[in-house]
Amino acid sequence: MIVTAVVAIAENNAIGKDNELLWYLPKDLKHFKEITKGHTIIMGRKTFDSIKKPLPDRRNIVVTRAQDLKIAGAEVVNSIEGALKIAEGDGEVFIIGGAEIYKIAMSKTDKIYLTTVHQSFEGDAYFPQINMDLWRETASETHLPDEKHNISFTFSTLERK
Repeated sequence: MIVTAVVAIAENNAIGKDNELLWYLPKDLKHFKEITKGHTIIMGRKTFDSIKKPLPDRRNIVVTRAQDLKIAGAEVVNSIEGALKIAEGDGEVFIIGGAEIYKIAMSKTDKIYLTTVHQSFEGDAYFPQINMDLWRETASETHLPDEKHNISFTFSTLERK
């Protein structure tokens, strides 16, 4: 099984504030959908709360400390290890946030689909610092501002060395 993180970060590693995204980038949302569709996604409960419903055409697994939480359309577990165990035969699984889940899962992650937003933002949720001694960039595609995107951003694929 391949464990892949999918994340959009600001230049200062901020990923959110008040359980909301810090920017609106339609190309990034489309990229996320294309990458994760038909696969298993693993997220924390706060991330699930921010998207408000299970994402369609994906197996949704929510990690929470709550022992009795039930979510229609999602499987609920109490640890990243539990999520990975029930997703064992799923080929590639995607960690989609939030900050605490990324931090816990980082040592188990094989690949990162990284969107870097070329600006710093004030946030209250941050992606862990990526140690580039452990990763190699295998793809990169920069997008400049246009009529739908007021900020430049880069899609990168990182694979564990």
